[in-house]
Amino acid sequence: MEPYSADRSLYGKLRRRVARLVTQKPATLSDLRRPLLTLSFDDAPVSAAREGAAILEKHGVHGTYFISTGLSGQDSHLGEYTSADDIKALHAAGHEIACHTHTHIDCGRALVRDIAQELQRNHDALRLIGLPSPRTFAYPYGDVSPAAKGLLHDRYLASRALHHGLITTGSDLNQAPAVGIEGSCGEQTAMTWLDKAAKTRDAWLILYTHDVRESPSDWGCTPAALDRIIDQARTMGFEIVTFEAGARRAQGLPLARAA
Repeated sequence: MEPYSADRSLYGKLRRRVARLVTQKPATLSDLRRPLLTLSFDDAPVSAAREGAAILEKHGVHGTYFISTGLSGQDSHLGEYTSADDIKALHAAGHEIACHTHTHIDCGRALVRDIAQELQRNHDALRLIGLPSPRTFAYPYGDVSPAAKGLLHDRYLASRALHHGLITTGSDLNQAPAVGIEGSCGEQTAMTWLDKAAKTRDAWLILYTHDVRESPSDWGCTPAALDRIIDQARTMGFEIVTFEAGARRAQGLPLARAA
């Protein structure tokens, strides 16, 4: 997969603005005893599935891995993507395996019927290796059209985007904000948002990255940075949850049974 170039046309800008206004699924977060934090990994390169997961497990927490099964085994600027064995190991360790389409298509530009096929292919591939169908989604590249957002509304408990922000009561779970742990400033950005969430009543912060390695891509982070972020979050009293667990909490739904 090559680095992405966003649609910067007038149509693209208007499409993104309209998408933010339609088919909303408002969150209800009240009376949290402590702020929530979700740690997520997009595309799930091997380094995130191994080094990243090892750091989470050292701290006794679970993350959410947004998987595009059509990329499995391929190499890219993020490193090699996870294999079926990596994905099964993540699930067995208690991490959430979530949907990211089959081949990582742009849900802002693709036809709705093509997106539906991509979702089904991704679900089928995960079921084939013995995993349950994903209950949450992340938009590849963070983009979506109004029509595609409508398609996803009833299929997933929540769908994550890439614009910065906190989830609080009234936030749209169909286009949930998230903050990247990316590049040279990623760790400091994460720390800043941890502080914002800790000072905001009933807040849920989602952090995301891609690869986790000593020399990461511009879209990844180092193992040491991830470790420090988790350590700081625990020190600050955050409850670390998967995206599905947070989405259920924000909709008053019972926690899912282990598959």
